[in-house]
Amino acid sequence: MKIWPGRYDIDDVWEIVHRPENDDKRFELLDGQLVEFPPAGFQHGVLAAEMGFHLYDANKRESLGLATARCGYHPPDDRWTVLGPSAAFTRKERVQYPLAKKYAARMPDLAVEIASFCNPRDWVGEKLPKYLQNGTQLVWIVIPDKQGVEVCRLDADGIIQSEVIGADGALSGEQVLPGFSLELAALFS
Repeated sequence: MKIWPGRYDIDDVWEIVHRPENDDKRFELLDGQLVEFPPAGFQHGVLAAEMGFHLYDANKRESLGLATARCGYHPPDDRWTVLGPSAAFTRKERVQYPLAKKYAARMPDLAVEIASFCNPRDWVGEKLPKYLQNGTQLVWIVIPDKQGVEVCRLDADGIIQSEVIGADGALSGEQVLPGFSLELAALFS
């Protein structure tokens, strides 16, 4: 993880990610701070693909919205933040059409982050309030080393609450993706 000096906005990030020398890099922007990440490791990539597949598959059956992978999102009134969850889901009533060619101008309803060397847990923790205070209802932080997922949401007072579900438990889509269930044993097998 490398922090670029200076202050950037979403247009700067769009230009930077399209430079040929940055083809194999990933960037996120948080409150004007630009962070560059190395390519994801194999385990990270497999888990991200699995999570994206399960969200896509569940949504395809019910047609409740759109599932995405490695898509940039920013709060609508914040030009200083662009986050790229490994996978995400947005309910259809919150999808803006036509679909943005650049970054989505809203946060997803559900964001999946994989904690790994290329997306350290402390960095994920810094992003968590930005998601939850700007419309994301659930954040799933997949923690491969512990074979678990930390489920984060805001309580009625706007305080971030979290619970860790171990490999013997299951994720629920709750009110965001009703009917969604994923046994974590299958994810970590």
